[in-house]
Amino acid sequence: MASTPALPTDLPDTRLAPRELRAETALVLLVSLGASAIWSLLALVRKLTAEVSLGAQTTQMNTSVTPDRPWLDLVYQLTGIALGVVPALLALHLLRRDDARAPRLIGADLGRPWGDLGRGAALAAFVGIPGLGLYAAARALDLNTTVAAANLTDHWWTVPVLVLAALQNAVAEEVVMVGYLLTRWRQGGWGWWPAIALSAVIRGGYHLYQGFGGFVGNLVMGLLFGWIFKRTKRIGPLVAAHWLLDIVAFVGYALLKDHLGWL
Repeated sequence: MASTPALPTDLPDTRLAPRELRAETALVLLVSLGASAIWSLLALVRKLTAEVSLGAQTTQMNTSVTPDRPWLDLVYQLTGIALGVVPALLALHLLRRDDARAPRLIGADLGRPWGDLGRGAALAAFVGIPGLGLYAAARALDLNTTVAAANLTDHWWTVPVLVLAALQNAVAEEVVMVGYLLTRWRQGGWGWWPAIALSAVIRGGYHLYQGFGGFVGNLVMGLLFGWIFKRTKRIGPLVAAHWLLDIVAFVGYALLKDHLGWL
C-alpha cells in the first residue's frame, strides 16, 4: 500500500484523504459564504434586468428589522451577528478535530493581539483608500450600485451593533476564506496560488450584490490577503484589518450620511 505523502511542516495534520477534504470544503462553503455567492449572483442578475440602471440603484446593508420596536430590533441584530460567526467556529472545529495545534498554526489565536492589531491597522489604511477610489470609479461608470452601508434606526445601541457586525464579517470571512480554505486545499495537494486565486474569486462572488466594483475590489483584496497569509501564516492581522475597514464603512456611513450627499 502506498504511503500518504507527508504534509509541509507549516500545515496542521489531517486524517482526511484529498477527496474527503474537497467534499468537506464544498459543504462548509455551501452552508456559509459559498451560498452567499450564489445568492449574490442572483441579486446581481435581478439588478441588471431591472428597469433602472445599476448605478441608479441602492444596496442597503445593516438594516433595521423592526424599527418601531427597538428592543426587538436589537435582539434581531445580535442574533444575526451571533449566527454569522458559526461558520468560522465550524471551520476551526474541523481543523482542530484533526490537529489541536491548528488555530495556532494559522494564527487564529490571541497570542499576538497588539502586533496583529498594529499590522491590521496598517493594512486597512493601505487597502481602504484605493478601495474607496475603486468604488467611486465603478459608480461613475454605472458598474456598481450605491452602497448604503448602515441603515439601523438611531438608538443608543446603533454604533455598538455596527462595530459587532463589522467584527462578525471579519471573523467569518477571514477564518473561512483564508485560514480554513487555504489550509484544507493545501492539505489536499493544491499549490498556494491556485488556492489563493479560487478563494479570492469566491470572495468577490459573494460581493456581487453590490455590483461589479464590489466583485473586483474584493477579488483584489482576497489575492492580497491570501499572499499575506502565505508569508505570515497568521489570519490575526487580516481579521483586524477587515474589522477596521468595516467599522469605518458602517459607523462612518451612519454618522455622515446626513451630512455628505455623495455617500
